[in-house]
Amino acid sequence: MLTTRYVTGAPNWIDLGTPDIDGATSFYGDLFGWEFQPGGPEVGGYGLFQLGGRTTAGGMQTTPEQGPPSWTVYFQAPDADATARAAGQAHGSVRMQPMDVQDLGRMAILADQAGVSFGLWQPGRNTGLDVVREPGSLCWLELYTADVPAAAAFYHSVLGLETFGVDFPGGTYTTFAPAGEGEDAMFGGVVPLADDPAEEEAHWLPYFEVTDTDATVARARELGGTVRMPATDVPDVGRVAKLTDPYGARFAVIRSEPQPG
Repeated sequence: MLTTRYVTGAPNWIDLGTPDIDGATSFYGDLFGWEFQPGGPEVGGYGLFQLGGRTTAGGMQTTPEQGPPSWTVYFQAPDADATARAAGQAHGSVRMQPMDVQDLGRMAILADQAGVSFGLWQPGRNTGLDVVREPGSLCWLELYTADVPAAAAFYHSVLGLETFGVDFPGGTYTTFAPAGEGEDAMFGGVVPLADDPAEEEAHWLPYFEVTDTDATVARARELGGTVRMPATDVPDVGRVAKLTDPYGARFAVIRSEPQPG
């Protein structure tokens, strides 16, 4: 499961690029209870979304030249430069070269073999998100891709991620976990694009935990968001919905089923 005990290859950060940070702050603040703490000019206005004083995500205003509105997931790397080189060797690419963010850490933006963007975070003073798996925070990730085996090979080569097959009605769900951590450390899944009509292109999709999926969906619609997949029960997993914010950034919400233990 996703935790804040960050190890190599684990998701340790997520951030939002949006054309209207004030509008996004209003949307996510109403939806999840987040407050936005903007950074100064030395970090380009990059700020932190917080829930009860604990950081749940980062965010900043972006231009069309920087890409469409989106959420980006970051994975822990002990050496961002070496991991960026590994991505190139595995037929991925480097979209933003590794760079220091003050003394907070070192980051890079890469793309996998299918062109899906993701980030690296080599911790410095900032080790990662303060809270996960609680209502209003990140709880799961899904990679939508046309070629699951190729994606599994790429992320294993670059981040050391291991895959596990979980039986579900109608087939097997492929999951990711950090190397050597076992099935209990699964933090996300890999879904063939052909299996989900709501997904039209390869991307990472973040899931945020909520207490009431249907109420969250209704409120998102009232706030100008779009429902890409209505609230749906997934047996033994929870009640899930897929949304976009008013600016087009994709995300999902889930009221998770309690897990044994």
